[in-house]
Amino acid sequence: MPLGTQTWRQYYLCRSELEFRMESGRPEKDFICKAIAGHKGEIDELAYISTNEYRFDGQEKSVVCTVSSDATVRAWDLQEGTQIWSSPLQPAALVNLVTYPRLQLVVTVDERGLIKVWKAEDGCEWASFSLPTYLSALEACDIPEGPLLLAACAEGALYTLTVPPLQLLSRVSVFPSNPSLLCSPDRQWVFASTQNSDLGPKVFHTLSLLCPSEDEPPVYTTLPIGLTSRACWAPAEAARLMVMHRNDNGMQLVVTTYELEAKKTRNRVDILVQQIASFFLPDTMMPPQLMKSHGSQVILLVSGSELVLFTIHGLQLAAFQDHQRPITSLWVGQTRVITSSFDLSLRVYLWSKDNKHPVLKSCYHLLGGSHRWASGFTHVESDSMSIVGVEARNIGTSILRSYYFKVQRG
Repeated sequence: MPLGTQTWRQYYLCRSELEFRMESGRPEKDFICKAIAGHKGEIDELAYISTNEYRFDGQEKSVVCTVSSDATVRAWDLQEGTQIWSSPLQPAALVNLVTYPRLQLVVTVDERGLIKVWKAEDGCEWASFSLPTYLSALEACDIPEGPLLLAACAEGALYTLTVPPLQLLSRVSVFPSNPSLLCSPDRQWVFASTQNSDLGPKVFHTLSLLCPSEDEPPVYTTLPIGLTSRACWAPAEAARLMVMHRNDNGMQLVVTTYELEAKKTRNRVDILVQQIASFFLPDTMMPPQLMKSHGSQVILLVSGSELVLFTIHGLQLAAFQDHQRPITSLWVGQTRVITSSFDLSLRVYLWSKDNKHPVLKSCYHLLGGSHRWASGFTHVESDSMSIVGVEARNIGTSILRSYYFKVQRG
């Protein structure tokens, strides 16, 4: 908190009221819902640029950035329901973005592989870098050594760039084509895989990607599995990785959990991998399309319209079938979980604890617009004061629908 703005008691009362409102979710009483239009095409990705922190000094604001097939990147004030700025029309449709809230920077990439950095305060362009082919994955990696951008392109190479100047630090061949990337919570590890391939996924030590050479190539290890489909890092552990893959004969889906450790000697770094758990998914379960983790022991899987929770050892904790149509996006936080669906609703769940495992409680749903005009939600994100979803329109455009939870100060 900024010094002198409030007492700890004022902060506690405001935060308690906010969390109560986000738990109860009463329309008009607890939140304000706004439909925010502006893009002339479909929104492909969104991310918060405001810092995810609790503030009650009158300066709190939830700001998201979006990219669209209309070839613009835009910033939005969710509290006011207004557009803050829009970029000039770009040469091609924008397909992905990442944000650096600490630096107030936005990075976008278009369908041809052109990467650009934008200032979040006014949308001014800062730098650009062209990949040789279209992008397959983009990850922000803000480490103590300096902010990095990791970009994987269709040709199978992983590019490490500085932020904001987008200077190339390294180019590493990872897979023959279309790698996906996933950074660990502490940004010290980078998981790279290619779906439904016999090639085992790789885990890179991030620092070794900064200045590799022929004498000292990047440090990585290949996990002893193939046919990888999904993966996630445990948010409460620095180096705990869960991977969904097929078993040896390719018939069953398995979720395996690994612990990684970097062992440093005088001249080199070795990666030690230990398998700590593994279990088969039920044969009756459709192959999950989404996978996230909570804490250090819980895995959340989305299968069709169902949300299922397992421990890393395979104990099923809960299963929710609140949506009428397939779930499209899953957001997992420390206090709540939010799902979006083609049924034009967002579902809000809250974490609580029993004697051993966290328990997820279904609380309420947030409705979108009319099915006459919209085909459902495609994305959902949240911060400490708001929830925002991308609502796809039947005419080939998208809008943002924000739910802003407000508390009284003083």
